[in-house]
Amino acid sequence: MKTTSMKLREIALFLNGSVRGDGDIAITGVQGIDEAREGDLTFVANPKYQKKIASTRASAIIVAQPPEGSGRNFLIVKDPYIALARVLSLFYPEEKPPFGISSRAIVEEGAQIGEDVAILPNVFVGRNAKIKRGVTLYPGTYIGHEAVIGEDSVLYPNVTVYRRSIIGKRVILHAGVVVGSDGFGFANPGRDNFKVPQVGYVQIDDDVEIGSNTTIDRGTLGKTWIQRGVKIDNLVQIAHNVVIGENSVIVAQVGISGSTKLGRSVILGGQAGLAGHVTIGDGVMVAGQSGVAKDIPPGQIVSGTPTMPHQEWLRLQVHLGKMAELRSTVSSLMKRVEELEKKKA
Repeated sequence: MKTTSMKLREIALFLNGSVRGDGDIAITGVQGIDEAREGDLTFVANPKYQKKIASTRASAIIVAQPPEGSGRNFLIVKDPYIALARVLSLFYPEEKPPFGISSRAIVEEGAQIGEDVAILPNVFVGRNAKIKRGVTLYPGTYIGHEAVIGEDSVLYPNVTVYRRSIIGKRVILHAGVVVGSDGFGFANPGRDNFKVPQVGYVQIDDDVEIGSNTTIDRGTLGKTWIQRGVKIDNLVQIAHNVVIGENSVIVAQVGISGSTKLGRSVILGGQAGLAGHVTIGDGVMVAGQSGVAKDIPPGQIVSGTPTMPHQEWLRLQVHLGKMAELRSTVSSLMKRVEELEKKKA
């Protein structure tokens, strides 16, 4: 349920921003700049949308720098996108199910259930698992034996948490996430395919969010470790014994092979693929669809397969676009050389 109405100046106070225009105008919702109507608050975070300020029907606009000479109502903040996130949570708060354990849930002997939890129908909680205070488990969720789910975490429908996995506080696992499945370990691959038992576990630290249908394999020995504040998109594959450093961002369809280590604040673009046993330094950015086969030092921006410095990759793309012209030029030069050689002969 959304808040019915707030004055623009009240929202500015909430965001530590300032108003240019009518601070008493009523705001009843938040919409994109094209969809907004009277009563809506919208935002401009990307400069290319500045031109739409004049035409939007929104009652007020969140901006970092209002344009000169405009008669619109503006809410001025340092970072409009962060402000949008905060105001959305104000107008459209997440609805939580009521506390309690459904009679249609299965909680095995020895499981420890904290206060103020919501365990909905068709949830399974295995023996000796620990469900801490304020946890929400949506229908179809499976919690294996001795797994731990930290305080105020939310597991959406059909999440699977295998045995002995450790989930921290305020973690969000979206529908279909699998935590702790077997790592892909086989001796003599392609011949015997002898399965190597995966006896490790997965540890996910506080304030991590993981998108739908992402899979995280447990360690062969030891742990696969997702550190504090990491954000992972949908459809990501994380193999056994991978470590992802604090506040890193992993975009959709990334694949990370076994025992690869990511430092802090690493960003992996969509569909990037990382070979096993490589180390990615703090602050590295890997462009979408790149293939990483070797270590990358801290602070680098890389692209391509195999990866190279991003600026070098951009120059290469320019040259590739001229290959047909270059081929024609080389052919012409070769013919001239042949003609000159014939004349000499």
